[in-house]
Amino acid sequence: PMAPMTTAVITAALVWVGPAHVRNPSARAGALEAPTRSAFRMADQWQRMRGGALGGDRTFPAAEAHGGEAIDPATTAVVLIEYQHEFTTEGGKLHGAVKEVMDATQMLPKSAALVEAARRAGAKVIHAPITFSEDMSDNPNRGLGILAGCANDKLFVQGTWNAEICDEMRPAPGDLLVANKKGLDAFPGTNLEELLVQNGIKTVALAGFLTNCCVESTMRTAYEKGFNVVTLTDCTAATSLAEQEASTTATYKMFSRPMTKDEFLEEIGGQ
Repeated sequence: PMAPMTTAVITAALVWVGPAHVRNPSARAGALEAPTRSAFRMADQWQRMRGGALGGDRTFPAAEAHGGEAIDPATTAVVLIEYQHEFTTEGGKLHGAVKEVMDATQMLPKSAALVEAARRAGAKVIHAPITFSEDMSDNPNRGLGILAGCANDKLFVQGTWNAEICDEMRPAPGDLLVANKKGLDAFPGTNLEELLVQNGIKTVALAGFLTNCCVESTMRTAYEKGFNVVTLTDCTAATSLAEQEASTTATYKMFSRPMTKDEFLEEIGGQ
C-alpha cells in the first residue's frame, strides 16, 4: 500500500481539479491530466526519498535485483531466526510444540554444522532473536494472532533464559546481531537491511523458527526487496509435520530457492 503522504498528495491533487471538471465537462481531460501527472510525480519523489520506487521500499531496483543468481559466499548471509531456548531447548515454553519437527529433521545439529561451514566458506552469519519487555508493551500487535500468544504466555521476555540464543547456536566472533526484532518479519523496525547492505549481501539464506511464520515472513520481504533468497528446509521447524511440509514444498518455492543444508553448502563450497 502507498504511504500516507503518497495518498494525501494524490488525493489533494484530485480534489483541486474537481470543481473545474464539474463546471466544464468538456475540460475534463485537460483539467485532470496535468495535475494528476504532477501528483504522481510528487508521490514517486516521496517514495524515492523513503528508499524505494512508487509502490514499496526495495533494497535493489528492478534492474539490479539478484533473484536467481549463482550463490557467492562472499555476498551471502545466513540469517538465523529465533534459535532461542524458548524454541530449541527442553524447558522452553514452545519447545514441546516444535520438538516433533526438530527431531524429524534434526534441524538443530544441522543448523550448527551449517553455520560452522558457512563461516569457513566466507559467508556472513546473522542472528535474529526476538525479545519483548516483561510487560509486553513493545509487542507490536499483542491483541491478535500469534503475537497475542506471545503476550499472553510471556514468551521471549528480555533478560530471561528463555530469550537467550541456545548454546548450539551462540554467535561467534565476526557474526552479526539483528537488534530490536519485535514482530514476525525480521526486517521492520530492525537493523537487518542495514547489516545486509553494509556487508554487500546479495543472497539471504534463511533458517530457524517458525517455518511458516517468522521464516516465511522474512522470506517474503527479502524477496520483495530484490535479494536472492534461499530457504534451508531442513534447518527450520514448525509446530507440525503437515505445516512443515506445506511451507517447504509449496509456499517456499514461490518466494525463494528451497535447499537442504547439504545442497546449500555444496554450492558455496562449504562441504
